[in-house]
Amino acid sequence: MSALSLQGIRKSYGSLEVIKGVDLDIQPGEFTVFVGPSGCGKSTLLRMIAGLEDISGGDLIIGDERMNDTDPSRRGIAMVFQSYALYPHLTVRQNMGFALRFAGVPKADIDTQVMQAARILELEPLLERKPGQLSGGQRQRVAIGRAIVRHPKVFLFDEPLSNLDAELRVHMRMEIAKLHKKLGTTMIYVTHDQVEAMTLADKIVVLRAGMVEQVGSPRTLYNDPNNRFVAGFIGSPKMNFLPAVAVSTDGQPAVRLDEFDTILPMKAITTRLEPGTPVTVGLRPEAFRPDGDCSLTLEIEMIEYLGGETLVHGRGSGELVTAKLSQSVTVPGGERLALAFDSRDLLLFDASGKRIR
Repeated sequence: MSALSLQGIRKSYGSLEVIKGVDLDIQPGEFTVFVGPSGCGKSTLLRMIAGLEDISGGDLIIGDERMNDTDPSRRGIAMVFQSYALYPHLTVRQNMGFALRFAGVPKADIDTQVMQAARILELEPLLERKPGQLSGGQRQRVAIGRAIVRHPKVFLFDEPLSNLDAELRVHMRMEIAKLHKKLGTTMIYVTHDQVEAMTLADKIVVLRAGMVEQVGSPRTLYNDPNNRFVAGFIGSPKMNFLPAVAVSTDGQPAVRLDEFDTILPMKAITTRLEPGTPVTVGLRPEAFRPDGDCSLTLEIEMIEYLGGETLVHGRGSGELVTAKLSQSVTVPGGERLALAFDSRDLLLFDASGKRIR
């Protein structure tokens, strides 16, 4: 296990700066996930840690050593790529031991380390097969095994499950989580899938346009986002955002939703709101419930029945609102439905997208 620190890390391609001063500390044994939309810089940041991209500014510290100019092979890092990158003419055993043979490790030691990794990943029956005889999930396990045999200080995963179908992704997520628990090694994982981030991470780093928007546990980012971007990115279905205006009440912060012709108390807000200030109200689809101190009446556009839950989509006179309900609801399109929620579940954002607390 090893700690890792990014101190003012920057990356530029000529005059174009794509990583804009990232500061981040990753503790030994921590499972950290970089998440964000396409083009946010998460894979570039991972490749800089691996040594596959030069660092334009700042310091990369692994353990107690500055690694900016250290060769990738000497950083104590193993990387698992989106593509399996297996040699098709070699067996599973030979693929997993290839880097060790290249490094001149004795054959007996290679055999021991390959067998240890194969047992961890349940690959023992497949050791004499070639990649063409394996499923996608099996190939990805071989790619992970090839990294394990090197006993790295840090594992790097670059969207390793994106080539798999939905059912296999769920299975492999569980396998990677079990692997981390078993090995206890520091892991950094890149994905654009916030469900992967929420289920795997000890710590999530949300990136946008080369900058860190927020760092925290999955629970923290879901319940206490710092801004509208993080609130909208974390959670599925995404948070509902409704335009509102602050109004004057008897000392209690409140907002008016013109499209629903209603006033909502903001019981979780302590900041004084200047009447007439434009704001945005955030409400998660899961916050709707059979009872509560507030409600919105939607004209229903569509209902999705998903077995154990129901997604209701409708609107007042403006923005589409999605409600995620545990009970089955039957409402024809075009009819109206009142949905309740607790005002303490409301979040508030200013015109710049910053959270108002």
